[in-house]
Amino acid sequence: MKPLALLRQASADPRLALMLALGFSSGLPFLLIFSTQSAWLREAGVSKADIGLMSYCALAFSFKFLWAPIIDRFDPPGLARLLGRRRAWMLIAQIGVAAGLIGLSFGAPQRTLVWSIAFAFLTAFAAATQDVTIDGWRIDAAPAERQGVMVAVYSLGYRLAMICAGAGAFYLADFDGWRLAYTAMAGLTLVGMIACLLSPRLDRTAPGPKPSLQTSFVEPLADLVRRYAATIVPILLLVALYRLPDFVSGVMANPLYIDLGFTKSDIATVSKLYGVWIGIAGAFAGGALAQKLGLMPTLLIGGVAASASHLSLAYLAAHAGRLDLLTLAVSVESFAGGFAGAALIAYMSSLVSPGYAATQYALLSSLYALPGKFVGGLSGFMVEAMGYPRFFVSTALIGVPVAVLCLLVWRLRAPWSHGPVDGADRRAALR
Repeated sequence: MKPLALLRQASADPRLALMLALGFSSGLPFLLIFSTQSAWLREAGVSKADIGLMSYCALAFSFKFLWAPIIDRFDPPGLARLLGRRRAWMLIAQIGVAAGLIGLSFGAPQRTLVWSIAFAFLTAFAAATQDVTIDGWRIDAAPAERQGVMVAVYSLGYRLAMICAGAGAFYLADFDGWRLAYTAMAGLTLVGMIACLLSPRLDRTAPGPKPSLQTSFVEPLADLVRRYAATIVPILLLVALYRLPDFVSGVMANPLYIDLGFTKSDIATVSKLYGVWIGIAGAFAGGALAQKLGLMPTLLIGGVAASASHLSLAYLAAHAGRLDLLTLAVSVESFAGGFAGAALIAYMSSLVSPGYAATQYALLSSLYALPGKFVGGLSGFMVEAMGYPRFFVSTALIGVPVAVLCLLVWRLRAPWSHGPVDGADRRAALR
């Protein structure tokens, strides 16, 4: 569904309008503690090794399933009586995000990196908690047949926030420094707070103890193992390694641009504005091809393309300061990354069973992000040891085992993996 069509629907349906604002609120913090912050750190003279290690703050997004049952089952004292459980936790998380961003805005990473680390972790933890509460509100707010459009509107809001946190923050930083940029981003958290307060009270969960380890994790995992039997190991390896090249290289992309001498406005326009829309186009292309060719062919094409696209970053690194090569590298990497991301989302959606869909998808999505984030934290040491060109060539070579795993899983699961995806998978692929 096209962005303008989604905006028209959102203007006619209050739930969709709120979902758009909440999607914006969810998408705002991520770049500010990951990609955007890495540019600030590099400009401040922080070493590439420390920048890589700082990316570990974003691990909160991968481990949010650990405290999600608490958010789902317990009321925050006092505030829950006024707002209900979901909205109370949501508002607390949003206040935490705002506090974290304000704290970051007063940081001076060249002198006190510990301050930046502490507030980046606070922002990440609060943002991950906000994601849990918004997902719960979305599920409660609309019936199953409306979830597709709810997710699409959420994704549009998320992308708009990424433009603000990427391009917007870079433009503001170029105008008057990073403190103004992060203070302005903290102000934008009011969008989500207002949406939270305007949203209806829709809690449907009954009070009770936190779900047990058995029901929360063991049974969904056992179901996956039971259904996929001997093929479960290559399937999980494929999920874990598929986006590894992007996570590893993503931490070092902005430091590369800074070290090559590009201005913050150059980076904002090419990477954070133009690149976002190219990534959206790639995601739609991945969803369309999955519908036409089937999941496994699309997954194979996306995995190879996303890894190989890093060669354009290696080429850029060897030809310093050329804006045309920056545009080319961003175009290739963003389109291929969006395509691969859509293919993986559709594939993971096809793996889950209806009885455990939410938990299994959460576990799979955590699995696909964890290895990349762990290795990505060491990317600064890798760049310092081998230089930017060789580093990006090495991340491109990760595509070789990814392609082998795709072919292996395709062969092992051949009876179901050749056909086109159904409507539900296609909607997931277009997120």
